[in-house]
Amino acid sequence: MLCLLASSTCLSYIILRIDYAGLAALISTSFYPHVYYSFICSQWLRASLFFGMGISGVAPIIHKLILYRNQKEALQTTCYEVLMGVFYGLGALVYAARIPERWRPGKFDIAGHSHQLFHVLVVAGAYTHYCAGLVYLQWRDLQGC
Repeated sequence: MLCLLASSTCLSYIILRIDYAGLAALISTSFYPHVYYSFICSQWLRASLFFGMGISGVAPIIHKLILYRNQKEALQTTCYEVLMGVFYGLGALVYAARIPERWRPGKFDIAGHSHQLFHVLVVAGAYTHYCAGLVYLQWRDLQGC
């Protein structure tokens, strides 16, 4: 609803940016519930599908590196994006494998279980994504189109 509201109230350039961000979020997240609920009983398959959706970002990153190979910001943002992927992938692996509680059942019921570790790694990934976004904003402001 927020995406549609932003689209219908596109009154200025700033709102237009919010509109584009809302559309991108809507498009990129609209198929997640289908994967999650369709494969709710197939944990490893579901994890593999989410991994596949995440890895689909490799092609645009390679394209960026080819187009902007002489600009330090391209390499800088790529490093952040790779680190983000490592955090997200490690989080998914820890969660899917139920590490560490599978090795010591009952010892991690309150603190340190896979779900908590997953969230820590997701926050770390989101932070690196944020850092990449700051570099992108600075790059855009310096270079323009």
